[in-house]
Amino acid sequence: MKKQLSIGFMLFAMFFGAGNLIFPPKLGLESGHFFWPVMIGFVLTGVGLPLIGVIVGALDKRGYEGALNEISPLYSILLLSTIYIVIGPLFSIPRTGTTAYELTVGSAIQNPGAVGLALFSLVYFALVTYISLNPTKLVDRIGSLLTPILLLIITAIVIRGFFLLGQAPQTAGNQEMFPTLPASFSNGLSEGYLTMDALGAITFSILIVNSIKLSGICDKKQLFKSVTLAALSAGALLALVYVSLAFIGNHVNLSTAQMADITTNDKNLGVYLLTHISQLGYGSFGRILLGLAVTIACLTTATGLIVAVSTYFHSIVPKIPYKTFVYSFSFISFILSNLGLNQVIRMSVPVLSLIYPVAITTMLLILLAAIIPMKPFVQRVTVVCMIIFSIVDMMHRHHLLSIAGLDKLPFYSISLEWLPIALSIIIISYLMSLMTRQAPIKYQND
Repeated sequence: MKKQLSIGFMLFAMFFGAGNLIFPPKLGLESGHFFWPVMIGFVLTGVGLPLIGVIVGALDKRGYEGALNEISPLYSILLLSTIYIVIGPLFSIPRTGTTAYELTVGSAIQNPGAVGLALFSLVYFALVTYISLNPTKLVDRIGSLLTPILLLIITAIVIRGFFLLGQAPQTAGNQEMFPTLPASFSNGLSEGYLTMDALGAITFSILIVNSIKLSGICDKKQLFKSVTLAALSAGALLALVYVSLAFIGNHVNLSTAQMADITTNDKNLGVYLLTHISQLGYGSFGRILLGLAVTIACLTTATGLIVAVSTYFHSIVPKIPYKTFVYSFSFISFILSNLGLNQVIRMSVPVLSLIYPVAITTMLLILLAAIIPMKPFVQRVTVVCMIIFSIVDMMHRHHLLSIAGLDKLPFYSISLEWLPIALSIIIISYLMSLMTRQAPIKYQND
């Protein structure tokens, strides 16, 4: 039990990057009097989807790689390679470096310039590389050391905020985004979905499974139970931290002048709120406390991603040492991080909007195949259709192609228009599969 909880701490730290630290206060402020409907929706997708993603990865003893092989070995390599590269050295890992910089050195020094970012990212990725070189010690370094420090800092900020702030929401919230209770719940679901943490679940799942195996648990039932326990403990921590930070944001009283300053200078509202709360509670020490929390949050996420990506590609190309992949991906992340946070985010948006529907649909197919008899035909037809739909949908959203009626699909406004399409294809292809002689999918657990 103690080992599983430590692994749960590690999983929490991997998911809880700087974006997860900054986003809830902003959502809390904007939700106004619809705080609880918004947060319930947010937790259902922002926490629920990633946890399901981790658990689904334990349905086959080979992880997602084995489950995807049942669809097609080529699809397994293409999808996982794409996800690992995109959520690893191409976008997410560089973003942790630039985010840590902008919320520490960048916010403390006026006009630090490109040299400041280069020096900071050099030290930052050197530390990430060092921690990542020995993945067998990842649980001890992250789960047993860094995560408790991160939780203590967040707890200090939150508890101080509870005592300083009032008992009622200070604003009416964002009336356009959260006009009514049903709309607030729906948009809360959308906001949690758009965190894209479910992609991280696919990359982190194999780390969790391997960490539990290293603890001596190899029996299929015990392994699945241990993965589920680790995921649930991480999910409980994530939900608690999200709601606590959002509650603080919901009760902050910002003046008209402060709101004007945020809008005029294009400041990040979440960063402003968290900095404001930290300084309100602890003065100048609050900025240091916040900077430490942000750095740890970014560091743990970057380390988990480097290990996951390097482990996967080493398994594909075993002739290349694991450490070579660590050095290579850390170096690529270091280079891209120096492009700056806004540029990295802009580059990632269209790519993520293309991959996310395909990845979530695939996750759903794996889960359904473990519950009901499903033939490979269903998974293959659905995957091909969703790849085509996602490409067209992404091009339409980013004005590269105009498709009449696409924006009229259900849930288009909250970026979930692909879900009814995916469910319809699954049902139709399942009925068609009844006329085939394929054997149902069986995942390897022995």
